[in-house]
Amino acid sequence: MPSHLLRYAALLSFLGVVAQAQMDNTRVEIANLRQDVMLLTQRVGELTMTVEQLNRENSALQAKAGQSYVTIEQLNRAVADLNRTIQGALSDQKREVLSQVAGQIERLGKQTNAALDALAKNQATRPAVQTSFGDNFPKEGINYTVQAGDTLGEIARKNNAKVQDIINANKITDPTRIRVGQTLFIPQGK
Repeated sequence: MPSHLLRYAALLSFLGVVAQAQMDNTRVEIANLRQDVMLLTQRVGELTMTVEQLNRENSALQAKAGQSYVTIEQLNRAVADLNRTIQGALSDQKREVLSQVAGQIERLGKQTNAALDALAKNQATRPAVQTSFGDNFPKEGINYTVQAGDTLGEIARKNNAKVQDIINANKITDPTRIRVGQTLFIPQGK
């Protein structure tokens, strides 16, 4: 496989890892939000039960109107006040949850931008890829199999050859990317 495709595959793999990390963070945040929504739902249920209890008590008081110490109008005002209090509390909780979600989304955006900036900076510092090769190297030579720890400089020194001749003869676009087991033609004689 051409080395530029390997670099693109590595870049795509890295982006996949970054995206997976971001997705994992997002999943955690969503799980936290679900927990918050569940707690809010539970609280609303409790408040609903309280309102229902008040309505039952109101009905009971209406049945005993003759023995009542409060008027139906006072009771209705109390229920209306309670409903306003409940609605205000729900609205405050909703604003708080939305604020938390917005903060989490902003943090995720900053993390994503930082990762993309780091990736772009890394790509910008890579050496230029050689795409043209000279033909002025000795046509006679030997084949050499790359060993662990080998560099083109060491291979050239071991075989009394020039690094540029090895690069041209084998059309190596990135001299830092030779693989163990790769067979190279080493030009000699000139």
